[in-house]
Parts: sequence; structure tokens; C-alpha cells
Amino acid sequence: MKRIWVVDDDRSIRWVLEKALNRAQMPCKLFESAQEVVEALKDEVPAVLLSDIRMHDMSGVDLLAHVKKEHPEVPVIIMTAFSDLDSAVSAFQGGAYEYLAKPFDINRAIELLRRACEESRAHAEASEPGADESVAEPEIIGHSRAMQEVFRAIGRLAHSNVTVLLTGESGTGKEVVARALHRHSLRRSAPFVAINTAAIPRELLESELFGHERGAFTGASQMQYGRFEQAKGGTLFLDEIGDMPMDLQTRLLRVLSDGCFYRVGGRQSIRADVRVIAATNQNLEERVKEGLFREDLYHRLNVIRLRLPPLRERPEDVESLAEYFLANAARSLQTERKKLTPEALDFIRRFPFPGNVRQLENLCNWLTVMAPAQMIHVDDLPYEFRAAAGRVEDGGAAYPAPSSCFVWTELLRESAMKRLGAGEPGLMEAMSHEFESVLYKAALEFTHGRKVEAAQKLGVGRNTLTRKIQELGIG
Repeated sequence: MKRIWVVDDDRSIRWVLEKALNRAQMPCKLFESAQEVVEALKDEVPAVLLSDIRMHDMSGVDLLAHVKKEHPEVPVIIMTAFSDLDSAVSAFQGGAYEYLAKPFDINRAIELLRRACEESRAHAEASEPGADESVAEPEIIGHSRAMQEVFRAIGRLAHSNVTVLLTGESGTGKEVVARALHRHSLRRSAPFVAINTAAIPRELLESELFGHERGAFTGASQMQYGRFEQAKGGTLFLDEIGDMPMDLQTRLLRVLSDGCFYRVGGRQSIRADVRVIAATNQNLEERVKEGLFREDLYHRLNVIRLRLPPLRERPEDVESLAEYFLANAARSLQTERKKLTPEALDFIRRFPFPGNVRQLENLCNWLTVMAPAQMIHVDDLPYEFRAAAGRVEDGGAAYPAPSSCFVWTELLRESAMKRLGAGEPGLMEAMSHEFESVLYKAALEFTHGRKVEAAQKLGVGRNTLTRKIQELGIG
């Protein structure tokens, strides 16, 4: 078993850390100087290196650079009594696992070292022969039944020029699906042109869509092609179609019905050779009833409707999506790829994600930059995620979970309804057994097997805990 190396020219620090690591049953090796570490690295590699930043022979930053050059997989934690911005920046730029300011809480230091050891061990396992992570990137990610229906629809529409209306909440990936429809169509060799009709001022949108002739209006110094002409032979994606002004809805309806249009200020009819895919996050039927959207245009667009499910309806896709976005973020930032622990993955899988896939992508980008280690734990997640589940501490008290977000009792209710519907007998006893088993296991995991502390956390007696371990068959 690899040992934790501690290097510090302060004898008292070495003594305290040695006692704490021995008590935690974590083997360690102590060094007084950085040069001793450099020599020892020729024969042995540590699980983790914990180094002071200011030593008499070599700085911790220089030692960090040497270790990362020779053994880049070894996590290095830098500790210092001189907490300042330059030291922190130098440590992290050099590839430090974490930055620990003295005086530090010994329990926090031990927990940090334990996490670093787990990550070091996981990295070693992943580096074994056969552990190849290189896989072909999928066009659209989704193993859920809802996404499989989307895939089937794309397949059926591959050789069709029919107009498609994509509906779904913001962030569900409507443009991604539109691009997939184009790539698998007979028009794939021609352009895919996208326009967000809600992002362009009303007075400019007509010209953007249909183009204009020279002198058509003040400032029109030359003729300009519109999106319909730019997408000739290909696909035109009209995003946020529900926000299109009423007068332009009339012009769009004419194009869809006649197949021809005029540039602004023009007199020559131009044939529209495009396949139209429209998208909206609004209820178009309600917009029609409110007089905000033309009913005839709605029926022209609603030839084939494809609903994209929100992320909360496809939690089984969260893991593969998160892995994809974390890998993309690592490539983009040219940094080490982060990975989610099972606890963190389970945590975000149950988060409702009001921003859907786009919010998950933003989360992965944030974690790639801000998470201190390669393995992402629940406590590494942003404040709003932890606060939503009551996992933010303030003076020892956790903020309560909002009633509308991340409520585990709702998941329990859904599970009970499914099992009741299946006619499962003895449901109370079975679910009570499962509930207690999860709770007691979590407490023991949280306290690293310390039964007295686990009983205190749960508010039960030690004898009760021992009895439940036996009754529930907890190893």
C-alpha cells in the first residue's frame, strides 16, 4: 500500500500529522527537507504528497513542479502559514491538488488526504491496461425511453422534407435536434441556417429573413440576401417562433403556402428552396387562443410535432450527459478531466434542473474550473445545488430545502405509487426496511464506521445502532 508523504521543516507539524494519520490508519512517511523527497522518489512513489511551501532548501512550489514532471498522477497538497494570493495562484497553476493554510483543522486535513488517496487509487486503476476511455462522441446523448422516441422520429424524418415543429422547455436541446434532422436528411450537403426570431429587433427581422434590395430603406446601401436565400437547398431553423411579430407571421405563412417570397423593397418573386424546422418553448395553442399567434400559421408549422423531454423526465441520461460535458470542458480548457463520485452523481441526478441540459452543461463547466480535485464530491457542487437539498451549513445548521425543489419525499411517494400499482405485498415492512437500511448505512459511511458518532448523528442509542446493523444485515 502506498504511503502518504509529509514534508515540513517544522518538527511539531510533522509530529502532529504523524499521530493523526496513524490514528486514522493511514500509513505515512515523514521528511524534513524537499531534497529528501526528491531522492526518495527515485525508489518509491507516494499515494499523496503533503508539502510545506517555504522550506530552507527548496520551496514547495518547486518541489511540486518536480513531482508533477516525474509523476504527474501523484496528488500534491501545499500547506503554508503565509496565506496569500500569490502562493495560492502559484500552487494551483503548478497543478496542486489543494491549498491548505496553517493553522488548519486536523480533521479537515485528514479528510482531504483521504480524498486524495481515493483519487490516487482510482487514477491508478483507470491507468491499468484495458482501461481506455476513448469512445466515439455520440451525436445526441440519451438512453431514456423518451429520447429513444426522439431518435426514432429523426430516423423516420431522415428522407422527408416535411416541416417539423420542435417543442420543449428552454435548454432541452431543440437546436441540437434540428441540426441532427438536417445532417440525416437529403439536404445535408447544403447549409443549415439558424435564426432566433426573439433575439432580433422587430424592424430588422423582416430583412434578416427575406433580405432587402439596395435603397429599400435608409442605410440599405447594397443588396443583402436573407436567411431563406442563405439556406437555399438546405434547412432553415426558426427558433423561438412563438415570439415572432404578427405582421411577420403573415409573411412567413405566405412563404410556407406559396413557396415564394420577395426581398424587402423588391419586385421579383424568389422561390424558397428550404426545409423549415421551427422551435418554441411556449404553448402555441394558448398563444393562438390569446390572439398572439396566427392559427393558420400554427397549422402550417405543426405538420410533424416533436416534443423534447425536460431533463427531470430523463434522469437516467444525466450520467452520460455529465461525462460528455466534463470531457468537453477538459478538452476546451486543456486541463485534467474531472469525474463525479457516485454520491455526487446521485445528488445531481435527483436535482430538477429547471434549465435542463444547458444548465447541466454549465454545471460541468463550473466544476471543471472550480472543483479542487479530480474526483467531484457533493460538497464541491455550487451553492445553489447544495442549498436546494439543505446541504449548506451556516454555524452548524443547514438551510431547509425549498418545498418546490429536490424533495426526496416526492420521490418516495412516486416509488410507493408504482409498487402499490404493481400489487406488491407487505409494502410497509419492505419500504421501512429499505429506509432504515439507507439511513443507517449513510450515517456509518459519513462517520467512516465510527458507531458512537453515527448513533449520535442519528439521535439513537449505541445499542439501538448495533441491533439495527444486525437486523438490517449491514456489513
